[in-house]
Amino acid sequence: MKERGAKAQPSVDERYTQWKSLVPVLYDWLANHNLVWPSLSCRWGPQLEQATYKSRQRLYLSEQTDGTVPNTLVIANCEVVKPRVAAAEHISQFNEEARSPFVKKFKTIIHPGEVNRIRELPQNSKIVATHTDSPDVLIWDVEAQPNRHAVLGAADSRPDLVLTGHQDNAEFALAMCPTEPFVLSGGKDKSVVLWSIQDHISTLAADPGSSKSPGSSGTSIKHTSKTGGSNDKPADGPTIGPRGIYQGHEDTVEDVQFCPSSAQEFCSVGDDSCLILWDARTGSAPVIKVEKAHNADLHCVDWNPHDVNLILTGSADNSVRMFDRRNLTSGGVGLPIHIFEGHNAAVLCVQWSPDKSSVFGSSAEDGILNIWDHEKMAIQVGRFKMGEVFTRILIRVDAGCIKWQCRFEDF
Repeated sequence: MKERGAKAQPSVDERYTQWKSLVPVLYDWLANHNLVWPSLSCRWGPQLEQATYKSRQRLYLSEQTDGTVPNTLVIANCEVVKPRVAAAEHISQFNEEARSPFVKKFKTIIHPGEVNRIRELPQNSKIVATHTDSPDVLIWDVEAQPNRHAVLGAADSRPDLVLTGHQDNAEFALAMCPTEPFVLSGGKDKSVVLWSIQDHISTLAADPGSSKSPGSSGTSIKHTSKTGGSNDKPADGPTIGPRGIYQGHEDTVEDVQFCPSSAQEFCSVGDDSCLILWDARTGSAPVIKVEKAHNADLHCVDWNPHDVNLILTGSADNSVRMFDRRNLTSGGVGLPIHIFEGHNAAVLCVQWSPDKSSVFGSSAEDGILNIWDHEKMAIQVGRFKMGEVFTRILIRVDAGCIKWQCRFEDF
């Protein structure tokens, strides 16, 4: 590709064709599953079963429809064949119009509005949270929810809990705490909002079929019939107010993330180009606010689960930056320890590997998913050399089509 020069850069279709031709040698196993509708959010859930030759894992998908049928949250089970076990024909027979036998729909929830973001609760694999174009966060017990048929005129499914507290739409910034049943959200109201759903989870465990609001034992709960916001669709269900509302951003909060080792510490990024660190124990004001973390809007953030000092951010300036929180000060001073410049468009997602502390992935509007290892970086005084991209994968999202590869544990 470099030899072709800047004047002859391959198109997205050409790069996709090249990737497709290399699939048999890139992966031990790959599943290609055609969906009926585009998916705005796709999320791996818990591993359900592990056998000798394959494992079964939960997969959450959203379906963005054209209005002829309702929008849905789809819960599927995916059979993941273990490395060096899959037959060669599983990869060589690449049919873009087919539905994979490895992906089986388990349940459909009719969702009030489009699903912009899906997050699962680590302490309870049955519980997921969703964001839509409204101020509220919806909580679902995917095991207790009835399976629905998405037909025109079908009523929305009833959330098990509605988290209220935003004053404007909360569309994308959503996180679940790895150590406690806490939910974190950010929105257009420039706020970061924190909830605890401990009472709700306890009640679900005792009586999954109960319609009683679990927070009634000590948390202010009321019933609602409308989420409000620009997408004024009903979401009938018990509601619970926030534990805390945190003000410090001057524009929309685009992403939030908990510290992996503390339920009281979290961070957020937004369209004001700021990275903010918070501590619920010290009040609602920022602990550290990096005023100019990037040269444009920040879209995403992730906290390293193996080294809690390292935080990744992605931005509309096409770069990924790594910060060491020990180098950040309350006065807003903080230079990134690494800058990764491998994208040609706004970075929309960054995520650390769950298995190796130095590895992370980034994806952008250029249609590329880059896998990085920051330990392979060569550092010079006052200068940064771009980290080596040792795996580069083209991801193409067609209308109703999603593709993924299942060897993240090998990175």
